Amino acid sequence: MTHSRRTLVTVLVTLLLGALVTAVPASAEGRRHVYEGTIDGADFLVKVPKRWNGTLVLYSHGLYVEEWKPARIMLATRPETETWLLDQGYALAASNYKGVFGHAIEEALTDQIALLDWFKATVGAPRRTITSGMSMGAVISLKLAENNPGRFDGVLTQCGEYDANGTWNSALDMLFALKTLLAPDADIDLVRPRDPQAAQDALGAVVAEAQKTEQGRARIALAGALGEIPGWAFAHQPEPTAPSDRLAQQAMWVTGAYLFGYGPAARPEIERRAGGNPSSNTGIDYRRMLARSAGLDLVRHAYRVGGADLEADLDRLAAAPRISADPKAEAYLRHYTVARGTTPSPVLTVHTTGDGGAVAGQARWYGDQVRRNGDPARLRQAYVSRGGHCSFNAAEEIVLLRTLLSRVDSGRWPDTGPRRLTAAATALGPGYRLVPELFSENGEEKAMAPSFVRFTPPSSPRPSR
Repeated sequence: MTHSRRTLVTVLVTLLLGALVTAVPASAEGRRHVYEGTIDGADFLVKVPKRWNGTLVLYSHGLYVEEWKPARIMLATRPETETWLLDQGYALAASNYKGVFGHAIEEALTDQIALLDWFKATVGAPRRTITSGMSMGAVISLKLAENNPGRFDGVLTQCGEYDANGTWNSALDMLFALKTLLAPDADIDLVRPRDPQAAQDALGAVVAEAQKTEQGRARIALAGALGEIPGWAFAHQPEPTAPSDRLAQQAMWVTGAYLFGYGPAARPEIERRAGGNPSSNTGIDYRRMLARSAGLDLVRHAYRVGGADLEADLDRLAAAPRISADPKAEAYLRHYTVARGTTPSPVLTVHTTGDGGAVAGQARWYGDQVRRNGDPARLRQAYVSRGGHCSFNAAEEIVLLRTLLSRVDSGRWPDTGPRRLTAAATALGPGYRLVPELFSENGEEKAMAPSFVRFTPPSSPRPSR
């Protein structure tokens, strides 16, 4: 496309999509063109190598809250991955979604397609298009492919939450157990909070006090087991073996990810989007749920150490009044945040085994959906032996992208066993091994060897279907 024709197309797309677009080659990145702009209120970033190989990777970021927003739009989970892809000739694109913050899945599903349309009109039609995403962006990537068959040639999802409706229900289970067992008479709204911050502070204080006693820690462990929360939180440390260490790290997930990420203060945002409370525990048998949980033995240990009565606590949970969802709000979450598993294009998923932010059971659940609704031959799933949420290094991300592209090009999956994936990632060298530590004050990173592993996660605790 000539410069004049490209300029004309840019103007037309601007008028049609409400975009404010600049198309300026970045002098600091002399081998590529950088486009930044806004489409219908959503900021975007596009980078195209001068020797573009015809492949576009459209990246979907995860959940942002005000404190977490990065300084720039992410084009890959790791910055080293972005550099590698551009050096290899891949074009990269990402929208920040309208509003940027919160569970903006509905907006993302529109904004990412608008960016794809802009790219085709302004840069050119890709020979193949991959959609990649992490955490909340994983279900966005899947639903982009499911909702737009034929527009994507492959999907890579990392640390995905494929059934966010189920996660909100699971979070309610854990917070319901904490309130019922630790502060049964406290006036704390778990849903539809009248004073979200006051309810958040009250529940947080109760849980903080409980952590000071063996009995309190046992009840936090029970809540964690209901959510299948692993006893491994630190990405930079080996998986703990001592029960006390596992309990402590599980409690970090329960309090750090769920009490604050899904607690009363987080409710207004999702309830505003959904038009009411989307979460329910009506009809849930917590005794039965615990009996099936991979954390049952850890809970029993904690109760023995604390001298608490597990059966009595399960009776209290059974007798506690339940919380019902608003049907329209629940339908909203099911529509926008739950993958169907139809696999219109090949899908490769990856999860860390110690992820308590989006539990690995989500990947198992998605695999079940593919067996029911899609083509299992189009799905491969990988696991990395590491604690933390989205704690991958660039070597692992790059090898997975290469594996997916090989499937797209050849029509056959290469060897996706952990030994081959680990060897291929290791061969990229030491410059691609930095891993972030979620549970650190300064967001520190550490070089860690690639570590793919065979793994069967527990079942998802509260699947939507």
